[in-house]
Amino acid sequence: MLHNTFNTLKEFPVKQGIGKFYSIPALADAGFNNINRLPVSIRIVLEAVLRNVDGKRITEEHVRTLANWQPTESRTEEIPFVVARVVLQDFTGVPLLADLAAMRNVAVNQGKNPKAIEPLVPVNLVVDHSVQVDHYNTNTAIQDNMQLEFERNSERYKFMKWGMQAFDTFQVVPPGIGIVHQVNLEYLARGVIKKDQVFYPDTLVGTDSHTTMINGIGVVGWGVGGIEAEAGMLGQPVYFLTPDVVGVNLTGKLKEGVTATDLVLTITEMLRKAKVVGKFVEFFGDGATSLSLPDRATIANMAPEYGATMGFFPVDEETVAYFKNTGRTEEEIDAFVNYWKAQNMFGIPQKGQCDYSQQLELDLSTIEPSVAGPKRPQDRIILKGLKEKINQLLTTTVKEGGYGKEEHSTEKVFHSVNKHIPLKDADVLIAAITSCTNTSNPGVLLAAGILAKKAVQLGLSVNPWVKTSLAPGSRVVTEYLNNAGLQDSLDQLGFKLVGYGCTTCIGNAGPLDGDIEDTIVKNDLVGCAVLSGNRNFEARIHPNIKANFLMSPPLVVAFAIAGRVNIDMTTEPIGHGKNGQPVYLKDIWPTQQEVAEVMRYATDANTYRKLYADFTKDNPLWNNIPSSTGMVYQWEKSTYIAEPPFFKDFSMTSGHIQAIKNARALGIFGDSITTDHISPAGSIKPSSPAGKYLQENGVEIRDFNSYGSRRGNHEVMMRGTFANVRIKNLMIPGSEGGVTVHQPSGEQMAIYDAAMKYQAEKVPTMIFAGEEYGTGSSRDWAAKGTQLLGVKAVIARSFERIHRSNLVGMGVLPCQFIGETTHQSLQLDGSETFDLVGIDDGVKPQQTITLIIRRANGQTQEVPLLLRIDTPIEVDYYKNGGILPYVLRELLN
Repeated sequence: MLHNTFNTLKEFPVKQGIGKFYSIPALADAGFNNINRLPVSIRIVLEAVLRNVDGKRITEEHVRTLANWQPTESRTEEIPFVVARVVLQDFTGVPLLADLAAMRNVAVNQGKNPKAIEPLVPVNLVVDHSVQVDHYNTNTAIQDNMQLEFERNSERYKFMKWGMQAFDTFQVVPPGIGIVHQVNLEYLARGVIKKDQVFYPDTLVGTDSHTTMINGIGVVGWGVGGIEAEAGMLGQPVYFLTPDVVGVNLTGKLKEGVTATDLVLTITEMLRKAKVVGKFVEFFGDGATSLSLPDRATIANMAPEYGATMGFFPVDEETVAYFKNTGRTEEEIDAFVNYWKAQNMFGIPQKGQCDYSQQLELDLSTIEPSVAGPKRPQDRIILKGLKEKINQLLTTTVKEGGYGKEEHSTEKVFHSVNKHIPLKDADVLIAAITSCTNTSNPGVLLAAGILAKKAVQLGLSVNPWVKTSLAPGSRVVTEYLNNAGLQDSLDQLGFKLVGYGCTTCIGNAGPLDGDIEDTIVKNDLVGCAVLSGNRNFEARIHPNIKANFLMSPPLVVAFAIAGRVNIDMTTEPIGHGKNGQPVYLKDIWPTQQEVAEVMRYATDANTYRKLYADFTKDNPLWNNIPSSTGMVYQWEKSTYIAEPPFFKDFSMTSGHIQAIKNARALGIFGDSITTDHISPAGSIKPSSPAGKYLQENGVEIRDFNSYGSRRGNHEVMMRGTFANVRIKNLMIPGSEGGVTVHQPSGEQMAIYDAAMKYQAEKVPTMIFAGEEYGTGSSRDWAAKGTQLLGVKAVIARSFERIHRSNLVGMGVLPCQFIGETTHQSLQLDGSETFDLVGIDDGVKPQQTITLIIRRANGQTQEVPLLLRIDTPIEVDYYKNGGILPYVLRELLN
């Protein structure tokens, strides 16, 4: 039975006749007078709350609270948001599927029907994180890389195929199709969904922080950890505090020579400074209307980099055109337009039409060509200032954020061991047009092709030691680059197709030439990567590449030709052509008119329909993967897939919340510890705890694969937690890598080994950190690994939104220092013991609790902390030992 809360169940016209919907404008008749001044993103969440009123999880009071949203009130109320669907990428999707499979084992053990564990909303897993750039600049690179991918991941792919047949609402988009965000944008997103005669907005959460790319087409959705996504799949609302909404009024238009990437790097810098962390950002005004849909998607995609929950663009005619160009049906488009018009939400608002918590202004005509780096996406550098900046960083001390090259000289040349290749600081060694930020955007990809074509015509080339790659976000990109006659030129410069998936940007850049790596390490060279992605954190792109710069695809090609980043591209030639004449960037830079002339190749609806019609056609590697059957998974001995330990000794009753006593510090860290530092990622070192485990289990070093590919095995992942080669544990001054000091023995050892020793001694542990703890990708293993190591609390100056939530979801307490207090001001060194008191079954969200420090000299100190359990439901999660046991008890009851 459909409810009619506040008399809001209404009808609107569709091609097939009449559709039902829950009308937000109708709430005005129920006394909510401000409804049409709410930000559009808030209204869409409000529709989901209204439609899902059941008197239990979601009540009329929840509707009232959100309908009465005020721009600047304090945020204490939680919103239960039921999403329409969930998307997963394979690194996070496999452990999530393993958890579901383990839940079915528990159901059987409890005498229940295993089908009680079933996703209640559609789930799509897109396999996009497993391809690595082992082969490049060859005509068979993509086939060779995919062959290796399937050899490395056959156990995981077999497990996914089991999931497809075991769960009714679980579908897989196989390898070689594209990245999750672009497949979502071009194919999965429907705009408006129909179920039981009711039409409602397409909303979602995804297990990749860049799920926000979908905000560019008016879809409310954001990245969550696998933990939250799992709860959403199993019918739990996604709970979050009522958000502030920052309105960004875009005016003007981009000037000639400026790309969407330049725009997004500027917005990232601007919004980071505006401190939009955890807020909704909504773009409006004439400038927003003037942007193409792919440009909007590029901006929305970078929301994690500027820290926002979303970067949202409302629906308008440009959205409709995109849906038509990408092959959606006439019936879908008709329902889409009529639905949003009936909701009074069609069109991008102008200044003054909506109320926002804060309003910012950006004139698009002021944007300059830019890059960002060398370590963070918000550190924008105007293109003409890059040479000065990199030269300055080379000679700045490491303590001040530089590279400490006191004897640095641009003339100092090293040679790789056998190849006699001249290498020097600031040389480009990786140049990657990689997925995510830009490859959904035909404007910048076609621009890269045009620049390559002009460069080839003038006789320019790329040094053979630069590792060049092109990894588009979908097969559509290859189609339009070929049809526009531009792929050949990219091929000639080395940008041959290496795969369809996330590559360089997530650390899947693959190895460099061995001689080059030896030369870099022996001479402590500052090698550089230039890439069109969105992440450039230390050691993420490649462990031996120290400087990584984000930029537009055409600039990636230009810097590959130049071969170095210490160049002023506005005044210096990037190379010399056929007759030895200097060629400048302005000589080959594409004009807006030139890009517009080939844009038609990227907007052919038939191409999209053809390429998304069948994922198994021409995909023999996937079709040949065997599949097991049955409702319950039969766990085999595997170093890829193992039964998760999170339901060990499961019972139907929850536990109790109690103080943490006599804890030790497992690690003390500085500011900006990212999930890349915490979560296992990249290659596995043979000497690491994970490497030793694999060798003990008969895995050859050449078959280690990456941490990401082994996310379905907790034994590997917990050994790789806090094992990043660049993490600095301040308990051992000057150290790098996942090491700590075990107390009271004083022995230095790997963090994993110390954690196991503490667990054997029944000693709880804590992590201490600075600002922005847990920024970076929304990785469940950053929280799962922390829990499995025995960490009971993380105490930091501030937390990234998703990681804080995930810690609670795994039963780890996030706590925040108050005022000016820091672990530095407390002079903690790891020799102390700690109690955390003031927490019991009556604990309240965001209450003050006390940290008791007992120092080695006998002194005791009490420090107040803010408990970052933010909502009442999180209290329940924590009491149950985490969100997974909580959801399982709910389902089995």
